[in-house]
Amino acid sequence: MAVDFSESRWDRVRETYGKWWAGELDRPLVFAEVSGKEPGRPEPDLPAYPFTSFYDLSVPVEAIVDRWDYDLSCRRFLGDAFPHCWPNFGPGVAAAFFGADLRAERDTTWFQPSEEQEIEDIHLAFDPDNIWVRRIADLCRAAMERWEGRVQVAMTDLGGTLDILSTFRPGEKLLLDLYDKPEEVRRLTWEIHEGWFRAFEALDAVLQPRNPGYTAWTSIFSAEPYYMLQCDFCYMIGPEMFDAFVKPELAAACSRLTHPFYHLDGSGQLPHLDSLLEIESLKGVQWVPGDGARPYTEWPDVYRKIHAAGKRIQLWGDERTLATLRKQLGDLRGVILIAYLHAEEEARAGRWLAEYGAA
Repeated sequence: MAVDFSESRWDRVRETYGKWWAGELDRPLVFAEVSGKEPGRPEPDLPAYPFTSFYDLSVPVEAIVDRWDYDLSCRRFLGDAFPHCWPNFGPGVAAAFFGADLRAERDTTWFQPSEEQEIEDIHLAFDPDNIWVRRIADLCRAAMERWEGRVQVAMTDLGGTLDILSTFRPGEKLLLDLYDKPEEVRRLTWEIHEGWFRAFEALDAVLQPRNPGYTAWTSIFSAEPYYMLQCDFCYMIGPEMFDAFVKPELAAACSRLTHPFYHLDGSGQLPHLDSLLEIESLKGVQWVPGDGARPYTEWPDVYRKIHAAGKRIQLWGDERTLATLRKQLGDLRGVILIAYLHAEEEARAGRWLAEYGAA
């Protein structure tokens, strides 16, 4: 077993993250993953692809897991980091579970309806025998057999409810439906909601109980069900429509997960932040400024608002990010920083991890 992570370190992860979720950890979580380690095993012939969906269906799932194992063997896990992998079939792959066509490319995955229909003619249900459900389940099963709980396998990126619906009503159609066919939008929203949780539960049944816990496409560990919820579609709507079409379903999803987070993506979603923070069962917010925007450290009002609401905060960066955030908030409890580092940065990382109590 070349992946460098002992059972005692897993015990520490479980304890530390448990305290963080409970509000009992008096420091931030710092997930620091370092690349460039000598793997201690030969590299497989199968290439590494960022999108798992790009592997042809003829490629055995065991070969993909072996490639993941090699990649993990090239990394060290410092601070609160842990070995993890993510079956990446594209953001919103649940659309494929509902019958959309999946088109994989090396660096992205697209979803489109097999035929475009009027909204009143669309009926969506999770198909447990869908080819992509089976493929992801087979991958998860192979990972469980290979690692036997030594690596955390994340839930695939199921997507946001209205993002999934926008696959079946592409372009401006769903925006117009909000005005012209609001009841049909609500009907399909709740159809997707139920199908989404059926998909989550079906894949979780493959992962548990051997998986160490729960992660999503963002590697925050939780011993109980966690997911990074999202609605990128709401970038195009105002607060009134957010409250009418997004918030009720989002609140219901939060109530069905123990530790729900929300992916707040870009300044176009900031008008919804106040409403979002009113969802009592929402545990935290991941703020992503977006391409071309000010860096993570230059949004103090966003962080103060999230922090004042008692929600947790996840962001990416390094020791400079944490130092700036400490000045802005005064208290880093409830914060998790994810840092991806190279081998030459490891010695310096050890010093600042110690400063924040994560060494």
